[in-house]
Amino acid sequence: MRFRAFFMIGMLALAASLPALAQKADKSPPGKAVAFSQDKGNCLSCHGFPSLTDAEQTGNSGPPIIAMQARFPDRAALRARIWDASAGNAASFMPPFGRHRILTEEEIDQVVDFLLGL
Repeated sequence: MRFRAFFMIGMLALAASLPALAQKADKSPPGKAVAFSQDKGNCLSCHGFPSLTDAEQTGNSGPPIIAMQARFPDRAALRARIWDASAGNAASFMPPFGRHRILTEEEIDQVVDFLLGL
């Protein structure tokens, strides 16, 4: 009987903490979810994210995503690169996320905001 009471108290405490855990998970920027999604940006397949501990098994065929504000002081230049990298470099193998409508305009803006925060 005592075990059942402790078990029930433990389950209630766990249930009470779930909303707090969900709120904590929601604090990551929406652009991060797009960038990390294999169905959308899939940036991790080519780029390393050295400043992010949750970026696991990253690629190394593209430049590392680090110091983005220093590399792209003009937000529009970074956005244009994501929209269609081949416009500035015909040999680029980065997918033209905007031109091919892989990402929506809103998703591209979210990814740009996320990257500029790194």
